[in-house]
Amino acid sequence: MFCNTAAGQQNAPINEYSGICDASATAPLSGDMFVVANDEDNVLRVYRFGEPNVVRAFSIDQFLRPDPDEPEADIEGATRIGDQIYWVTSHGQNKNGKDRPSRHRLFATTVAVQDGKVTLTPAGTAYTNLRVDLIAAPQLAKYKLMVAATLAPEEPGGFNIEGLAATADGRLLLGFRNPITDGKALIVPIENPKEVVMGKKAQIGMPIEIMLDGRGIRSIEFNPERNLYFIAAGPPNDVGTFATYTWSGRPGKDPEIIKGMNLGILNVEAIFFAPGDKTHLHVISDDGGRKIGGTDCKKVDPKAQSFRAMSLIIP
Repeated sequence: MFCNTAAGQQNAPINEYSGICDASATAPLSGDMFVVANDEDNVLRVYRFGEPNVVRAFSIDQFLRPDPDEPEADIEGATRIGDQIYWVTSHGQNKNGKDRPSRHRLFATTVAVQDGKVTLTPAGTAYTNLRVDLIAAPQLAKYKLMVAATLAPEEPGGFNIEGLAATADGRLLLGFRNPITDGKALIVPIENPKEVVMGKKAQIGMPIEIMLDGRGIRSIEFNPERNLYFIAAGPPNDVGTFATYTWSGRPGKDPEIIKGMNLGILNVEAIFFAPGDKTHLHVISDDGGRKIGGTDCKKVDPKAQSFRAMSLIIP
């Protein structure tokens, strides 16, 4: 396991994992392994808790079929249902507001773990029309997603999906980092994920607005042992603070901030629970902008790149 700390402890032990800086989405594989996506390439990397080196790496370029000129998919969210992990990309423009079709993907991988060996196999097809479906959904008209989809993801009113959670009944919840509307973050259900990753049109549910004190959703995770969602929230841009919340999942019921949980200096990008664990919330940091010898981590030699993670005990 990651090093553990009681919530509120000022200096939570931090583990570092090598090979990438921009950890952006993660999901559990077993009691001692997890998989991480990096928003700078289309590779899924497997790690063991507390061990710095990559166990296995799976390139999914051939499956995603990105634009060869701009291949970065910008994977931002992940969640597991049974033996499948669903992944979602940001579906936004690049930082300059330019269209990047490679970032329009919702897809799944099938997990198998046997004798400590992991395989991740692409399942179905990578769906490319989710942003179109969201823009066309009449129940989402107030969010002006057609306009949002022309803006840089971190601009006010921009379009940026970063969270993905499974519901108890097998649906998916998309968590938006942006737009923030009337100070509230946006959650949008996908009613038919199994069909979507087989190429069928996404059925979009009714939107849910939640108050996260002006923050957007960076990660959202359902914990069946507690029957609660856990949310990591942060600013829609790069200026602001992070916090964690619990949420019942009921529309009209706002999340409650987890008091005394110290996220330290992490740039929180993903959270998850190991299977069957209701106590330890694992937190992953996107460290692309962290300085290494005065240089952003993402710009140094790949052999020197790493991201941070820690485990917090839920009070």
